[in-house]
Amino acid sequence: MPYNNLNNLQKTAIGSHKPFKAAKKIYGRSILADTKSHIQDIPDSVKQKKRTTGIVGLNLLLDGGFPEGTIIMVYGTPLAGVDLAAMQFWKVEGEEGTYLMNDGDVELGMIDTSDLHPEMYIPQMAGGRIVVDSLSTIVIKYGIEEALKFLRLTREEMKKRSANIMFVVYTGIHAPIEMTRIMRAADIVIEFKTEVHQAEIERTLAVHKMKDAASPRRLLPFIITDNGIEASTTSRVV
Repeated sequence: MPYNNLNNLQKTAIGSHKPFKAAKKIYGRSILADTKSHIQDIPDSVKQKKRTTGIVGLNLLLDGGFPEGTIIMVYGTPLAGVDLAAMQFWKVEGEEGTYLMNDGDVELGMIDTSDLHPEMYIPQMAGGRIVVDSLSTIVIKYGIEEALKFLRLTREEMKKRSANIMFVVYTGIHAPIEMTRIMRAADIVIEFKTEVHQAEIERTLAVHKMKDAASPRRLLPFIITDNGIEASTTSRVV
């Protein structure tokens, strides 16, 4: 394009208050770059892949699901729905996963790890969806240092496999310092809450931590049905 024509095009864009678009090469492909705001489209090839959570409303809240390779902490009381969330994450159709149960009834397809040391959990893990129910039991039986060591080892393993592990923590049984250290070790932290208002039970979940990303600023209401957790596709501002 002749210089005068390019200069006129730039003047037209500036005069109409519309940002001038220029083609640039990134990762071997052309993209449009906004020369006014310096914002560029991110190629699909470099976007982080995500794994569905098993809960439709939570997928929407997290813009698709959990980033692959992350470790997820879900916590709440035994009545809050954390075990149901773990089950739904594990049972997503079409993907292999492993449910390691150490403190409850071992259902069909689960692996009984009640007599296993945490170091023996990793060889049992198969597929991209791993659940440990619960980390609370590991802390009680082996101590917080052993539990944190286990989390460090599983993080490395999940990154290698591009898998995800979800571990359940029950509230009311750990010291505050233990809860703080577990939360710091997790990539994603989700709290399940239950509140009673007059004659109604209100259930919500809150995503408190997303590693390398901003956490959603909204509570997600949900109900427990015969089919498990059904979360609203709309959310409420915290």
